[in-house]
Amino acid sequence: MASAISAHAAKDDWKQQFEKVSDEYFDQVYFHYAPTNGTLVGYHQYDAQLEDYSRKNIDAEIAALKVFGKDIEAIQPAVAAADFVPRSDREIVLANIRSELLTLEIIRPWEKNADNYSSTCANAAFTLMERKFASPDERLRSLVARERQMPVLLADARVNLKNPPRIFTEIAIEQLPDIVSFFEHDVPLAFAEAKDPALKAEFAQTNAAVVASLTSYLDWLKTDLLPQSNGDFRIGAEAFSKKLEYDEMVDLPLDKLLEIGWADLRKNQAHFNQVAKELEPNKDPQAVLEELGEIHPAPDQLLNAFRGTFDGLISFIRSRHIVTIPSDVRPIVEETPPFMRATTTASMDTPGPFETHATEAYFNVTLPDPSMTPAQVEGYMHSFNIGTVISTAVHEAYPGHYIQFLWLPQAPSRVRKLLGANTDVEGWAHYTEQMMLDEGYGQPGAGAKDERESKFLRLGQLQDALLRNARFVVGIEMHTGKMSFDEAVAFFQKEGYQSKESAVVETKRGAGDPTYLYYTLGKLEIMKLREDMKKKQGAAFSLEKFHDDFLRQGFPPVKIVREALLGDDSPTL
Repeated sequence: MASAISAHAAKDDWKQQFEKVSDEYFDQVYFHYAPTNGTLVGYHQYDAQLEDYSRKNIDAEIAALKVFGKDIEAIQPAVAAADFVPRSDREIVLANIRSELLTLEIIRPWEKNADNYSSTCANAAFTLMERKFASPDERLRSLVARERQMPVLLADARVNLKNPPRIFTEIAIEQLPDIVSFFEHDVPLAFAEAKDPALKAEFAQTNAAVVASLTSYLDWLKTDLLPQSNGDFRIGAEAFSKKLEYDEMVDLPLDKLLEIGWADLRKNQAHFNQVAKELEPNKDPQAVLEELGEIHPAPDQLLNAFRGTFDGLISFIRSRHIVTIPSDVRPIVEETPPFMRATTTASMDTPGPFETHATEAYFNVTLPDPSMTPAQVEGYMHSFNIGTVISTAVHEAYPGHYIQFLWLPQAPSRVRKLLGANTDVEGWAHYTEQMMLDEGYGQPGAGAKDERESKFLRLGQLQDALLRNARFVVGIEMHTGKMSFDEAVAFFQKEGYQSKESAVVETKRGAGDPTYLYYTLGKLEIMKLREDMKKKQGAAFSLEKFHDDFLRQGFPPVKIVREALLGDDSPTL
């Protein structure tokens, strides 16, 4: 445990003190209580450990967080410009500690969210499967160690869960059959190459015990917990504001944020309606949206459709000097792993910043389920229309998340490689969707074959933007008690231009991810920063240099990137 630090000593040698205490924080708290994250970032000393959600351990984590919070608060940073990175890193670590305390003490998912427990088991196994950073036997040995602890974790869930929100219990019940199937089929298949007979026999036992525990947990959720699930998923205005302040360093009042969110929603709706009228003057925008949905690849060509975007995107980025691409290695496009298919249509899975062996990046795409009827397949494929395929490829790969990953080695500190803000991570990826089209991608001869296709690409980008706009409003309104779950579903349909099926999924996500406004919020912060840089630099402004300088910072809140690039602490919005 970090020792108390005198203010006098901190002033004398504050950078070294901060580096020492922040390293201790990562090692003794951050990864100690979340070892699966350790595996993810490439710290394989955590591979055999599993999260411990016993009440005793939760209380120990809260106590440790408070000690480290006080120790870091006691470090008095200098204000010299040369000290900006460690000074801002101190703010990032403090904010992370405060966010963790808010989560554990106020939001309390360990007491409300049954899916946290079963999904933790699945994630703990998946992180040892997805990358071959060690031999199959070595990784299987770690998995066996983790699996031995999973029945205990699920037993702790039965003690901890008290009057949870019904929607959370329903989501857990919905997810669990896939998780059980994952352990029954996918996990054994992933370690089929393991050679040690004794180890394989041990794994057969631990894996069977996990399957039995998960099956029993599902039965318990249905028969015992669901009838007692009458709690409220809303976190309330105060916790919402604090979460935004700690996670994103945004402290605007919620009513002001709502004004900003509504204004951008209306702007994007007007733009969508205008482009739809240009395409089909005699149809209403919803009919044009339906027409757009019908223009999609065949399901068995979907992966190739995404691979086929890379050449054009990379060529455009380089020829137009959009951003430096630090590597010619491309992400591997593959079908989404089975246990993730219920919750994602596409994702970028990059190795952790300290992973040295298995450094492949995977662009996961969820194909239609084989059990779907032809009509259901067609409806599902509407979400992969000609416009959203491009928008998704930009968001996930070029120049979105994959380019962020390629720049991460240049982040200025360990803190910046490990801690990030969603307004930066998702804000950047969402910003690039619009920026690429604004810069000319998707025009005839540059990503589109004719003017009509170009307009459809813009509609796809705007449909994705409206989805994020709806999240912005729904997150605030639902969690402050001004919008019911059913009203949120209707809002996604009417204002966000989403299907009923998509609207239900999005509202479920918002129940457990209250601040998922960070896509639009981060995009707007980046756009304001770009405009302010243009004003400051005038004719000397370079879009490529702006983007490179932005990515070089790692993933901190945009407020910190703004101070690094502009040299002031002016408002981010």
